Amino acid sequence: MNRKIRYAVAGLGHIAQAAVLPAFKHAGENSELVALISDDREKVEAMSREYNVKNSWSYDQLDEACKSGVFDALYIALPNDMHRDFTVAACNNGIHVLCEKPMAMNVAECLDMIDAADDNKVKLMIAYRLHFEETNMKAVQFIKEGKIGEPRLFNSSFTLQVREGNIRTQKEHGGGPLYDIGVYCINAARYLFQSEPIEVMSLMAQGNDPRFEEVEESVGAVLKFPGERLATFVCGFGSKDISRYQVIGTKGSITLEPAYDYAVELRYMLAIGDDEKEHKTPKRDQFAPELIYFSQCIIDDREPEPSGQEGLNDLCIIEALRLSAETRKSVKPGAEESNKKPDLRLVQQKPGVPKPHTLKVEPSSM
Repeated sequence: MNRKIRYAVAGLGHIAQAAVLPAFKHAGENSELVALISDDREKVEAMSREYNVKNSWSYDQLDEACKSGVFDALYIALPNDMHRDFTVAACNNGIHVLCEKPMAMNVAECLDMIDAADDNKVKLMIAYRLHFEETNMKAVQFIKEGKIGEPRLFNSSFTLQVREGNIRTQKEHGGGPLYDIGVYCINAARYLFQSEPIEVMSLMAQGNDPRFEEVEESVGAVLKFPGERLATFVCGFGSKDISRYQVIGTKGSITLEPAYDYAVELRYMLAIGDDEKEHKTPKRDQFAPELIYFSQCIIDDREPEPSGQEGLNDLCIIEALRLSAETRKSVKPGAEESNKKPDLRLVQQKPGVPKPHTLKVEPSSM
């Protein structure tokens, strides 16, 4: 089929302007940007000119937009507290949904989103861009091939100095480092160990920094996986920018630094015995592959692998970690095991996106 899936993008914050909208240039084989949904008319007008988009609506016109027949799929790049309502509304109108992570604010909202997609027979995918990224999926492949022996330990640090007043520091919008960047560490541990944690523990730190009146500054966590494997990570909004993880096996280790970024080249160090080799992956467009894959799932009528269940499992773990921090006890997260885990099959290579024109947005990190 030569059909192109027509997209509306809801939300014109930093991630949309810096990465999602430019990605349509590299996804043109089966994906087309046709509409914008935002309450900021200045942004809408500027981005409409920049990307030659003819259709736009405000947030309270979502139902009208979905009934317009203009678009087939909605990319949700909104604050976390808006994911559930926009997804359910879109699904109820027969619109497919590609939603940014974290999937929602809690497990109940995730289940609502999954039910809405199932009831209306539309596709729901959560935007786990690293499932399509070569460096991370090579790490998965190396571990599956036994290059580092049996994987035993995972450790990750993901921190940044968040800007004062950034939406990530606002509790009502689902702010805090666990939701915003901790979800990357959780998801990485899950795809590297190719399983779900059976027990988790965490501690949270807040401090006196006025940026963190509503949310914690940092979170430390331990996840126990089947086979007596442990994953540990720290994430925080008050430290130097670090994006790193390491998997240690019985014969070697693999380290990615940076590991989770999308606007720079990624690097990995593979150590087997005394032999260490560093490899670099050039900066690539990590968002176009998501669009291409999701569009093809719609065209071929097949379920996307970074599904609602994938997003739900991360929220099960996040909720368990928050409960552990409150009770100072370990918690069983109840994430559902699945045989659908990402690997090199999903990788697509698209050239990096030049720095785009943006309006009234700034990166979360100082």
